[in-house]
Amino acid sequence: MPATLHEHALFAGSPVLGGVHQVDLDIESHAHDFLEIAVIGSGHGRHVTSQGEHPLRRGQVIVLRPGAWHGFRDCSDLTVANCCLSAQALRAELAALYDIPMLRRMLWTDPVASGTHGVAVTTVDPAAAEETITEISLLERDLAGAESRPGRVLGRLVTVLGILADGRDPGRKASEPVVHPAVAATVARLEADPARPWRLDDLARAVNLDPAYLGRLFGRYVGLTPLGFLARLRAERAATLLTHSTLPAARVGAAVGWDDPTYFARRFRTLVGLTPSEYRRHSRAAAAQAAPEVWPVSGW
Repeated sequence: MPATLHEHALFAGSPVLGGVHQVDLDIESHAHDFLEIAVIGSGHGRHVTSQGEHPLRRGQVIVLRPGAWHGFRDCSDLTVANCCLSAQALRAELAALYDIPMLRRMLWTDPVASGTHGVAVTTVDPAAAEETITEISLLERDLAGAESRPGRVLGRLVTVLGILADGRDPGRKASEPVVHPAVAATVARLEADPARPWRLDDLARAVNLDPAYLGRLFGRYVGLTPLGFLARLRAERAATLLTHSTLPAARVGAAVGWDDPTYFARRFRTLVGLTPSEYRRHSRAAAAQAAPEVWPVSGW
């Protein structure tokens, strides 16, 4: 039963949030409307997602897209370092991260793949995990300082992402191509107006390509079809509306481009792992919770 962590209540104007936590209690399953990276250090625990419950291992890296949910159980002296990115910033000042192949795969392609429900779990070697945890603790210090240091924070973020990208399946990095301009233009077009009734023919015509060829390019660079990517965008925007608005679920679906309430409910559950009503119910139950209440850990 996920609770919900809210971007507007946590980021305080910064595009990045970070912290290192020692977890000795269960962490209630929770969703959020931002992107989260959780790096696992020493200790023990189990990870809960829509795919089931699995033991945590040192060096695991968990990436969750907005709208995804997870939790932790049976934790004992478990070190979890979180680096969170504002969804709004990922569409604005951090959008350039998408143009870096290894980061595109880590932050976009892997967690939006079919059947993942927005959650991707990979592993880096323990040394890379410890280095990342150290950098996230420095990021936390920079964010807590009395003086705003946006340049320092951005540098820490790039370092954290770089260490993780270097530690993830390095054999594949050299083969990851720079994103094709037609794919980049189509992604930008879809993100700008996901509620529009897009057709593959229209998208292909806008970039002067054959629809089948654009589909193949998307499969290569994004891991989804153009309309599959659009569905993920709609689910993420719907999760935000379900969390922050009082619109009926049917109107939420219509607002993101799914006019048929039954179809919206089915697609949302397929992509997120909960029905819209379940997602909203758990979100409302936790709306008054601040982060310290959701993460009952020492050192918060």
